[in-house]
Amino acid sequence: MKRMPVLFFGHGSPMNIIMDNAFTRSLRDLSEKLPKPQAVCVVSAHWQTRGTFVACQENLRQIYDFYGFPEELYKIRYEPPGCPDLARRAVTLMRLVDPIVRCNGEWGHDHAGWSVLKHLYPAVEVPVFLISVDMTAPLKRHVQLARSLAPLRDEGVLILGSGNVVHNLRDADFINMYAPPDQRGISFDMRVKEALLSGDIDTLVNYKRVGEPALYSVPTTDHYLPLLYVAALREEGEPLSFICEMFQNRSVSMRSFVVGG
Repeated sequence: MKRMPVLFFGHGSPMNIIMDNAFTRSLRDLSEKLPKPQAVCVVSAHWQTRGTFVACQENLRQIYDFYGFPEELYKIRYEPPGCPDLARRAVTLMRLVDPIVRCNGEWGHDHAGWSVLKHLYPAVEVPVFLISVDMTAPLKRHVQLARSLAPLRDEGVLILGSGNVVHNLRDADFINMYAPPDQRGISFDMRVKEALLSGDIDTLVNYKRVGEPALYSVPTTDHYLPLLYVAALREEGEPLSFICEMFQNRSVSMRSFVVGG
């Protein structure tokens, strides 16, 4: 079986679920090139926990974890089957790093996952399971957890991190999706790009060393952590290509990339 690529998406506003723009077109273009996996594993910025959990249930309920958007969004159905066997396999692998990783059947499929999968696999034919982001773990632990998942790539699992490199909603322009971005966000986004291209995991882990641009761009780590999973899963010499490099709403980076292929 061919090794699966690893993906990171800056998912941005829920409005991208229904919009035709540069970001959603990049997803649809990628969709034509992606292999069909046995399952998709989503590392979700929106499942924030104490400890690491995996959604191991047979059927994941769809979660509309956004508020105040057009009614059209709440009528969209994207309900792929779960994948309990491969989800439990992920638990087993991550327990080599953290023995208390476990299944959790209470969460569902939040929009960090389904908002992008709707564009990537619109036929809803690929099983999905989710991994939470442990908000109490040091960033190095997330790198270790990510690397423990590497065998899944050879077992037909496409691992997808969904968050944002820059995610500062306190400075967002919710009226104009295409408002010019703040220079601090641009600076941090470019520094992350350089670190990704060079395989500089140390800079990604110690992002606060970048200074004020980092503090502006990552006020909380929830949307940043999925990036670490994808970057950490890159093997030496593997290609990394950016499919989207833009900002939305002034302070949200939509930078998205593919590892392998």
